[in-house]
Amino acid sequence: LDDPDDSEIKVTGDTVYTSAVTFEDLKLSDELIKGLYVEMGFSKPSKIQAITLPMILTPPYKDLVAQAHNGSGKTTCFVLGMLSRVDPKRKIPQAICICPTRELAQQMGKYTGITSMCAIPSDSANYIPINKRPPVTEQVVIGTPGTIKKWTSAKKLSTRDMKILVFDEADHMLAEDGFRDDSERIMKEIQRSSGGCQVLLFSATFNEAVKAFVSRVIKDGNQIFVKKEELTLEKVKQYKVQCPDELSKVEVIKDKIFEFGQKVGQTIIFVRTRNSARMLHQSLTEEGYECTSVQGALKQEDRDQIIKEFKDGLTKVLITTDLLARGFDQRQVNLVINYDLPIKHDNEPDCELYLHRVGRTGRFGSKGAVFNFLCTDRDRSVMEKIERHFQHHIPEIPNSEEDFESALKDAGL
Repeated sequence: LDDPDDSEIKVTGDTVYTSAVTFEDLKLSDELIKGLYVEMGFSKPSKIQAITLPMILTPPYKDLVAQAHNGSGKTTCFVLGMLSRVDPKRKIPQAICICPTRELAQQMGKYTGITSMCAIPSDSANYIPINKRPPVTEQVVIGTPGTIKKWTSAKKLSTRDMKILVFDEADHMLAEDGFRDDSERIMKEIQRSSGGCQVLLFSATFNEAVKAFVSRVIKDGNQIFVKKEELTLEKVKQYKVQCPDELSKVEVIKDKIFEFGQKVGQTIIFVRTRNSARMLHQSLTEEGYECTSVQGALKQEDRDQIIKEFKDGLTKVLITTDLLARGFDQRQVNLVINYDLPIKHDNEPDCELYLHRVGRTGRFGSKGAVFNFLCTDRDRSVMEKIERHFQHHIPEIPNSEEDFESALKDAGL
């Protein structure tokens, strides 16, 4: 995409809404406007925000199904939707978002007096048995389907006053082998107890699981689709790099990419295993690079702290497993390194995950580059399949310093 604002968006459903040119057009509270300008640094709505926010915020509050690509500003749409529908005077849950994106709700809700709670599996150190938990009084609850389901079943999270339910990354939340059962049960519970709850469903891809859920659950909603090929994020320059072994991958990062990336803001390096994360972290730290690493074995508060430091710009390089491939929004990231390519358990490429990783850079139309490291025949075969899937040729960089320098220059770095 040359500019997310130019992406072709198809709307089906009512056309009584007028697009919002400014955030003021949306009749948001002064506190939310302040949160947008001061905390988030936004100046005007992106294309998808301009179209979807009037739909979300205008009575009779119809359901919305939106297929929207990474970096288009969709998270802001539903966070604003949740915060504007909640009554701060009532200390009861009124909005649920399935899929963790709580930092944004906290940032934007800062001035409104609205409180948010994160419902995620607790690590053993902080474990509180469900029957000992006090009932949730926060107005916005953000979390994973399993934990939300557990809290509602134990009557710790009331759904009686629910005004808005958001499914973010719905393709992931409704996958057969994932959270589908819990997601559907939460949905049924809310429909039973609160009546007219508005459902917002956002998904990067519109697969069969999402379609089936929509046709069962959302009867009379508005729908928005972004053309499939625009999901490849043409704006981002992608490259292949042949590496004879693991050690040479580290050399390429230090000597070729970091050495010549003059305007590299922040970098995310995706690895497949926790061991790779540890090893790479150690190698780069020894060379004097400020970097941190995140993987599933960390305690939640440690993970939050590391992510916060990266978001605040205190560290330049974040090494992570696919924990942060989806929905992690950091505008300063303009370099992604696929140290290991994303594969499914049967060694087939995970094309969707590749798309999400690439989407961590080039946010909101900024420049970005992605380097894919290929080490084995399997890597090469996986990369070929990814290229075929997206019908997008990814050039290979010969291993000379000049080639890396000009590749980074081409990507605007």
